[in-house]
Order: sequence, then C-alpha cells, then structure tokens
Amino acid sequence: MAAQIYVVRHAESAHNVSKDFNHRDPPLTELGFQQASQLAQAFPYGPHVGVILVSPLRRAIQTTLAAFPHILDKRYFSPDSGQGIEDGAILIVDPDLQERSGFPCDTGSPRSLLEETFPYLPFDGLEDTWYVKEAAYSSENEAVEERAARVRHYIAHLLAKLKDQEKNTLIVLTHGVFMKSLVGDDRIDLPKAGWKAYTLKTREANYTFVPAEGL
Repeated sequence: MAAQIYVVRHAESAHNVSKDFNHRDPPLTELGFQQASQLAQAFPYGPHVGVILVSPLRRAIQTTLAAFPHILDKRYFSPDSGQGIEDGAILIVDPDLQERSGFPCDTGSPRSLLEETFPYLPFDGLEDTWYVKEAAYSSENEAVEERAARVRHYIAHLLAKLKDQEKNTLIVLTHGVFMKSLVGDDRIDLPKAGWKAYTLKTREANYTFVPAEGL
C-alpha cells in the first residue's frame, strides 16, 4: 500500500473568532487548544508517522504541539513536560506551508521571536525574511502554485527516505486556503483541526495528491 499523507488544518485561532485580519500571526483560542487535544484522541495513525511538516505560523505550530505530543520526538518539548516520545516523528518547520494571503493574520513572526516562543523547535530552515509576502511567498496565483509544487516535491523526497522504515507516513499541517493549491482541490474545506488522507501520484516528474480510499 502506498504511504499515506495526512493533510491537517490548524485549530481555531483568535482571528477566526474576532475577524480581525490585522492581528499579526494570531495564536490559538482556548477552543482551538481543545480542538487540537480532540484531534490527538481521534487521529488513529500516529504509530506510522515518521515526519510532521508544519507551517511556521504560530497557530499551526501550537496545533502541532498540542495535537501530536504522542507522535513527536521528545526533543521538541521541555524535558520537564513529560511530552514527546523516544524515537518519535521528526518535526520540520517549512515556510512553504504558510498561508496564502498578505493580511497580517496570515503573516508570520520573525525567526527570533519564534525561537523565543518555541525554544525546542528547529527553525534553522527559516530565513530572517521568510514572512515577507513577496517573490516566492507572494499571494499571486503563480507564486502560490509554484510553492505548492515545491511542497509536493519535498514530500515525495521525504516519503522516499521513509519508505523502508516502519514509520513511513507523513503529516502536513497547514492552512485552509493554501491547502487548496497543495492538494489541487478548490472545494476542500476541512474543519478546524480536521484532516484528510492522501497518497502521492507521480507523472513525468510531477506530483499530485490523490484522496486515499476509506481514510
């Protein structure tokens, strides 16, 4: 059976409630943390996950840490927290997974602030200007489609590295609008902290997401 990719939407964040799109990189609400905890209980495929890819926006990171402490390696948590597991999934913070728009609510925080807020996470893949909505991270259609294609190629690369391992599946935690480009489906509208399973199809060096049957 082909390795699965589980695309997850972040839980409820402050701007989802206030509709204040000028709120820069808003955090999860109390309900959002509850939704993430419920996802932890509902998601049944944790033992097979080898990598979690996550957007650097704060609400996505918070969802990941709250939803998957039983999947992630313990290096990503405070040693005193008791969270994380030995030889758990690798966490990769990928700027290509950030949300599409240029509104402040979809604009990330400087790397230095993220490192202060989440001191155990790896932000070495983030440039200082990763959150600037220009060039590769522009909200224009062409830039977004190119970014989505980069993510698909990266996922293919990661799955190839995982294929001979027991944990050979992958979680991608991103945003409601960007995932439309990522999976190639304008109709997808996952609920907050919702998820959907896919496989990756290869055709002439291009990759497309295919919904996984029965998952």
